[in-house]
Amino acid sequence: MPSVRVYQKKQLRLDLLNFRQRQMYELGGVGVSAVKARLGAAQGPEDSAAKPLIKRYAIFKTRQGKGNRRNLAFTGDLLHNFQVRTVSENRAKASVSTRKDRIKAWANQKREEWVVFSPKNRTVVVEAARKMLDAIKQRLLVERALGGKQR
Repeated sequence: MPSVRVYQKKQLRLDLLNFRQRQMYELGGVGVSAVKARLGAAQGPEDSAAKPLIKRYAIFKTRQGKGNRRNLAFTGDLLHNFQVRTVSENRAKASVSTRKDRIKAWANQKREEWVVFSPKNRTVVVEAARKMLDAIKQRLLVERALGGKQR
């Protein structure tokens, strides 16, 4: 029975083309600010109007002068503490910091998803990433041609 041997001399590694952690932090910040802007405008996960508030809570919130829209900004703490928390070269994670706010975030997430990217949010983040890649494209090409990071 004939056999065939396959030799692979070089391996293509695309993981060297990642963003640096600082750049990934900035990109995560763009995503978080896009989500906060959507929530401030009382929009849901599909860029449509958010679910209406329960009648009693809407009355209470209106009496406090905060309006009657689901914008997660009664005290302002929840959205203020929603930030980029952990960053690696290919991932940025955002969450809320305090235990009290994590409980509020979990309860609001059960009512209607809010810690997600809507189609408009995805577009904003992709555009920011494209601008970052355009800015560092020349450096990446030079580094790959010279055999790695040259700093």
